[in-house]
Amino acid sequence: MGRPLNRSLALAVAAALALSGCVATDVARTPTGVGTSQPSPPSSEPPEPEAPLGAVSPTGELEVLVTGLRTPWSIAPLPTGSTLMSERDTGRVLELMPDGDLRVVATVPGIVPGGEGGLLGIAARDTGTPYLYAYFTAANDNRIVRMPLTGAPGTYGLGGVEVLLAGIPKARTHNGGRLAFGPDGMLYATTGDAQQTERSQDRSSLAGKILRLTPDGDVPADNPFPGSYVYSLGHRNPQGLVFDRSGQLWAAEFGQTTWDELNRIEPGENYGWPIVEGIGGRSGYVDPVQQWPPREASPSGLGIVGDTLFLAALRGQRLWVIDIDNPGTGTAFFVSELGRIRDAVGVGDDRLLLVTSNTDANGRPGADDDRLIAVWLAPRG
Repeated sequence: MGRPLNRSLALAVAAALALSGCVATDVARTPTGVGTSQPSPPSSEPPEPEAPLGAVSPTGELEVLVTGLRTPWSIAPLPTGSTLMSERDTGRVLELMPDGDLRVVATVPGIVPGGEGGLLGIAARDTGTPYLYAYFTAANDNRIVRMPLTGAPGTYGLGGVEVLLAGIPKARTHNGGRLAFGPDGMLYATTGDAQQTERSQDRSSLAGKILRLTPDGDVPADNPFPGSYVYSLGHRNPQGLVFDRSGQLWAAEFGQTTWDELNRIEPGENYGWPIVEGIGGRSGYVDPVQQWPPREASPSGLGIVGDTLFLAALRGQRLWVIDIDNPGTGTAFFVSELGRIRDAVGVGDDRLLLVTSNTDANGRPGADDDRLIAVWLAPRG
């Protein structure tokens, strides 16, 4: 397996519990004062606060954790040390256990894969009952569901499917599909225009949007448009979604033939599609903070570690590394080394998890594709 899970992962667990309430199990604690030893008296000086992690970069060191995956789409690390993954075309949820073994948790019922549709984003949360949330393509629509997450590492299972939001337009392409919990406890989801571009500008349509739901599937009272799930509009096919430490939401979006986008998302704003693609400088529409020609990006997952964003590129076959303080520039890593990269998720302060997407009919799979890969990171001086 390579390096063991370390202090940075423990910090990630603490952060996940504090901010998003992800699934956790009780941790056994060793009592103090055993035998003749005595606990140390408390220090009179408060501990120095740990400086927030700034910019980081890949060291170039990679660790292949899993091979032989089939169209993996989303990664969801759990504070228990397990990592869950979704497979788009099989509908399976897989568990990478803390000891490095891989098992099938369940096959989610009701999924009708086809084209870019299937089992897409997943996200875990514990608000009393541990749940796994999922975005998937059904017979007539895309929908957001949740399922009780039962068991513990090595024995996780899924309970029955509860539909939180149905009726999201589906198509062979442009289904969106990413899920993320915000620091406000709300669930955010990306949706594509489902090949009908006018839907992106139609506030009554769920397509071409970023949506915001309560964990129970209701419309939050403070959403920008009263009674509507719509958080932002004018999107073509966003598939990357992540919050930074300040609570700012970022999204990565597929363009058409000219520009792919990295967007800083604000509630109620319009990001232009199909009227504007890329940086247009047009009144009433928000420009992206960075754009790429599709041959260099076709972005899917978007991860964060410290003050650095990591954008997974499919057609571009690279990992874009972007400083939050200067989001208009980026550096490409692993160009054409890993093939198509579908998702990127930070774990602690020194690791990034990637899944490749070479078995999705658009790539050229090698003998061990698709893979879950750990990328080691180091602070940038």
